[in-house]
Amino acid sequence: MQRRLAFLERGFLTLQKSMKAPIVEMRAITVKFPGVVANDNVSIDVYPGEILALLGENGAGKTTLMNVLYGLYRPDEGEILIRGESASISNPNDAIQLGIGMVHQHFMLIPPFTVAENIVLGIEPVNAGGKLDINKAIHDVEELSNQYGLIVDPKAKVENISVGMQQRVEILKALYRGAEVLILDEPTAVLTPQEVDELSAIMRGLVSQGKSIIFITHKLREVIAVSDRVTVLRQGKCVGTGETKNTTAEELAQMMVGRKVVLSLEKEPAQPGDTVLKVDDLHARGSRNLPALKGVSFDVKAGEIVGIAGIEGNGQSELVECLTGLRKATSGHIYVNGIDVLNNQPRTLIEQGVAHIPEDRQNRGLILDFTVAENFILRNYYRPPFAKGINLDYRKVHAYARELISEFDVRTPSENVLVRSLSGGNQQKVVVARELSGEPKLLIASQPTRGLDVGAIEFVHRRLLAQRDQGKAILLVSLELEEIMSLSDRILVIYEGQIVGEMTADKATEGELGFLMAGGRTKRGLLTEGSEESGQYRRRTQEPLKTSFSHIS
Repeated sequence: MQRRLAFLERGFLTLQKSMKAPIVEMRAITVKFPGVVANDNVSIDVYPGEILALLGENGAGKTTLMNVLYGLYRPDEGEILIRGESASISNPNDAIQLGIGMVHQHFMLIPPFTVAENIVLGIEPVNAGGKLDINKAIHDVEELSNQYGLIVDPKAKVENISVGMQQRVEILKALYRGAEVLILDEPTAVLTPQEVDELSAIMRGLVSQGKSIIFITHKLREVIAVSDRVTVLRQGKCVGTGETKNTTAEELAQMMVGRKVVLSLEKEPAQPGDTVLKVDDLHARGSRNLPALKGVSFDVKAGEIVGIAGIEGNGQSELVECLTGLRKATSGHIYVNGIDVLNNQPRTLIEQGVAHIPEDRQNRGLILDFTVAENFILRNYYRPPFAKGINLDYRKVHAYARELISEFDVRTPSENVLVRSLSGGNQQKVVVARELSGEPKLLIASQPTRGLDVGAIEFVHRRLLAQRDQGKAILLVSLELEEIMSLSDRILVIYEGQIVGEMTADKATEGELGFLMAGGRTKRGLLTEGSEESGQYRRRTQEPLKTSFSHIS
């Protein structure tokens, strides 16, 4: 408490001395949904030429608050002032007219349209005949992109450009409409490390020209790296605001979750044993019947964590689905403890000792209208001790559920409540508890901490390491590069359905991984630690590439 108060006091005093009048003031904003108060009397200020980080765990109310500012929600209570005057913002058009732009986490672009067409859409320049003047649109976009250092190709189709470039298009869309305040909602979620660096530079460039940025995130390192001030929300309430340079990641984490959180992950060196999983020349098609996996081969040994790094949409989901019996492979082999289980049913794989933490806990990991206790036994409800003939022995089911609730610290009123009533973090704990309690030989963990706060992430990470140290084989698939690098013993990089790199985690750098994740290749195609190409890569860069977060532990 004393540290938090000191943080608040430092921020307040500094603001009194140095800040100009705020460009945006949100005063006592309250937003209620059925059964929940999403924002509870929240007040924030945004000043000209600053980056304000809005930090909090998922469900803390960050995006709801910004949706109020952008006109997507109407507050039940409170007031918004723009440049000192009370403003009524009923819809996004009102926000745009007031100079507020928002770049959503999921981009709102039309893929078959060009960059220029997307940017000017809705306020297109027209010629004398009233038709789109495409040449003027291209000229205007080029001028705008040069002005702010957001270089794009106006003639390129959005469907053919990278995710990082699409984000530039979204920012230019807002600037084209006269935005002075930019809201960026989780802008780094799908970016490579190099693209994160580029975005950081773009943000600093924008504020140097007088723009203001509200940066929504739950990633502490991003807050420390790029923001001037930070406001922390927890359970819909504002718990502190201050200058970023006067706080630490540990302090922010404690404010986010209300308790001390250990951020650094310590682990002993792996002691790999026999091969548990061997994937050989695996091919599969995606949901659009296009090739998704193109000859994937790798192995995972007992007592090690192998991480799969890559940008979303490069075959990770299809790989996990093939390994867990949820998708048919077209060819190849999947061996679990020497037995080929290619295209086996999920129950068969479970009985072979395969556990699965799915990336979508609600659609693939839980039955939301079942109780917590019933979700705990989804793997083995048909076997003793829970099966009693054709019925369930609910006395044993409930006793088992209470044990797991205690062991895995699932915050629930009882084992009898519907799992849909739990928070996202506690739903994830139910999945983790169920999968690990079955003593699996192989654990496939796909995005195991997606959407979790730092406290729940700490819990899941410790559990995964404990499984590794007990001799279990773990395949970790994550979009969080920091998670991959801190948990994995070996790292594989997947790009367009192929493994394009492999290295030990202690030798991997964010630069090398990002290079491969973005499609960078060597002459022979595969970058492995110790290879000639790896050495040439390091020599070209003189030292391992670093992101703007490299100084944060």
